[in-house]
Amino acid sequence: MPQKVFLNRLKLSEFRNYAALSLALDQRHIVLTGENGAGKTNLMEAVSFLSPGRGLRRAAYADVARVGASDGFSVFAEVVGMEGPVEIGTGTAGTNEGQSRRLRLNGTAASMVDELTDHLRVLWLTPAMDGLFTGPSADRRRFLDRLVLSLDPEHGRRASEFDRAMRSRNRLLSEFRPDPAWLTAIEKEMAGLGVSMALARQEMLGLLTALVERNTGDSVFPSARLALSGFFDNDSHRPAFDLEEQYLTMLREGRPRDAAAGRTLDGPHRSDLLIRHREKDMEAERCSTGEQKALLVGLVLAHARLVGDMTGHAPILLLDEIAAHLDMGRRAALFDLVDGLGGQAFMTGTDRAMFDALGERGRFLTVEHGSVSG
Repeated sequence: MPQKVFLNRLKLSEFRNYAALSLALDQRHIVLTGENGAGKTNLMEAVSFLSPGRGLRRAAYADVARVGASDGFSVFAEVVGMEGPVEIGTGTAGTNEGQSRRLRLNGTAASMVDELTDHLRVLWLTPAMDGLFTGPSADRRRFLDRLVLSLDPEHGRRASEFDRAMRSRNRLLSEFRPDPAWLTAIEKEMAGLGVSMALARQEMLGLLTALVERNTGDSVFPSARLALSGFFDNDSHRPAFDLEEQYLTMLREGRPRDAAAGRTLDGPHRSDLLIRHREKDMEAERCSTGEQKALLVGLVLAHARLVGDMTGHAPILLLDEIAAHLDMGRRAALFDLVDGLGGQAFMTGTDRAMFDALGERGRFLTVEHGSVSG
């Protein structure tokens, strides 16, 4: 079983509706109950800032600070992590008007937020993700890239650099006579980054598919069959150099079309994640709402297991309103599966009774108007 990673202290300052909060925790799962709007999801969002990126809401940092706060927000955690105990401090307090966040590890400034992945991996499932199968392809790409990032911390940097290069190319193509040499240089950069992104996505799907196939029938939740479409769909077996040359040719030949469209029409930013209900052999978007929820839960749990297997350490799971649409039997099975992953999970709900099957494996806390008790 993967080694356990857990928080044993969490402190917040000027975060959302929390002016100040200090929680002493232990290895048990954390269950947060309370009325809607009390601050349950806000607390889980704070934990999500222990990973790279903008957290589970993808909010602008300036919007995360409590209304009326004079100087940004801060999140502090004591973690028994992948490299042993570590103190993590992050937030926008003291930064340039809250537009970026800093990271300190054991009191020492870190050069990049990506260093968080050396200590823990944080995965989440929120109600906002319920429309994943029926929503725009951008949502599925973002979901897939979060999966990849949990095993390949460099993926986020490649994606942001590709977007920057693509925007530069689009601006050049809008000019009356763009410099061909400059265009070629940008397109070479895009080719290298874009193919790396595509191959990393394909590798993740291959690993996840292999795990799902090994464990088919072991869960009450349905399993997913995954594929990519839109950019080098089935070319992961070809050398990266050949793919880069092909993409470079696509970009060069597509200049007139892209200039007319005002955007780049070929690349990893056009990929879509195709998801099917494996047992019913049906596209996920055609499944019922309940089936889609169960399918998403099964997919997130499978990914959490993969992260544990690949890193040797179980991830921290954030499961927002996870029990709301599950019957009693499936809730009990969910808690057993979450506990079996070997990590620490944070779960929220309005009704404490929904988590009774968790028993002594959970620590139950009540959230009310930005305060926590229990």
